Formats: sequence, structure tokens, C-alpha cells
Amino acid sequence: MKELIRTNNPALLSYVEALLKDAGFSYFIADQNISIVEGSIGAFPRRVLIAEDEEDAARRLLSDAELARELRPRK
Repeated sequence: MKELIRTNNPALLSYVEALLKDAGFSYFIADQNISIVEGSIGAFPRRVLIAEDEEDAARRLLSDAELARELRPRK
């Protein structure tokens, strides 16, 4: 899986999830359960991961939604 976005912003995370889900992408939100450890203070960013073969299309989708500046660099 490839990392698309890393954020502490719950509104951004929700928006990205909605975009990916509506477009039919397979994605995973990593580090969601760390809030139990951190006490829900938002200190640890959540990572949006996408299947490697869907990365290009997902990046285009988020760029079209004017979220290009939120995208992590390709690795």
C-alpha cells in the first residue's frame, strides 16, 4: 500500500475518505486506533493508504478535489 495523505485534521480525513469511498477505491486508514493510547488529543496523524495499483488514479481524484498540497511525496 502507498501513503497518500498524513493528517491530524479529522475534517480533511473524513472528506478524503468520502471521496475515495464514492469513487470505489480500496483504502485503509492507518493509526486510527492509536487515539486510545494518546487519549484522543490528536497528537498522532492518521495515514490514508491506497492500493499500489490505484495510487495514480487516487492522486488524480484528490488533486481534482483541490487537495494536491495535502498529498505525500511518492516513494
